[in-house]
Amino acid sequence: MKLIVGLGNPGKQYEQTRHNIGFHAIDRLADRWNVPLNQTKFNGMYATAHRPEGKALLVKPLTYMNLSGECIRPMMDYFGVAEEDLIVIYDDLDLPPGKLRLRQKGSPGGHNGMKSIIQHIGTREFDRVRIGIGRPDVPMAVTDWVLGRFSDEEVPVMREAADRAADVCEAALARPFLDVMNEFNAK
Repeated sequence: MKLIVGLGNPGKQYEQTRHNIGFHAIDRLADRWNVPLNQTKFNGMYATAHRPEGKALLVKPLTYMNLSGECIRPMMDYFGVAEEDLIVIYDDLDLPPGKLRLRQKGSPGGHNGMKSIIQHIGTREFDRVRIGIGRPDVPMAVTDWVLGRFSDEEVPVMREAADRAADVCEAALARPFLDVMNEFNAK
């Protein structure tokens, strides 16, 4: 089984913020697969999807971004998911808006949600789908930027990025992540 996690912050005030693009990708998968995220466990919302390619658990941690690992580690333990079957979808300031970059391991790169996950699962070696949110054109605190809303011009770009991230996860159910990574990173 794959554990597919989208990072974000719970609550209405965060719904359309840059930091919640991981939640949007999970919502796209849940819609496609017709599985409502209506179960809760370990401070996370989740749904189980039985796909022809394999079984997947879609998760949105409700711990707030900086504590994401507090949800993910217990989910992995409870459902018996190994690190190599974890896929995390999250925002990345260092990529242009809408650009996807897949990796199999790496540092948290200053992302507090990723720091928490690495701390709790004890490894940097797990699959990641990074979705670019870009950096502000004017001097601004990073927190203000990531908790800000997408501009009208960015909305369709980010909607498409969430759809492509969902495509990545669907492909990763059927094929090795390295193959998926090579395909999508080349686009």
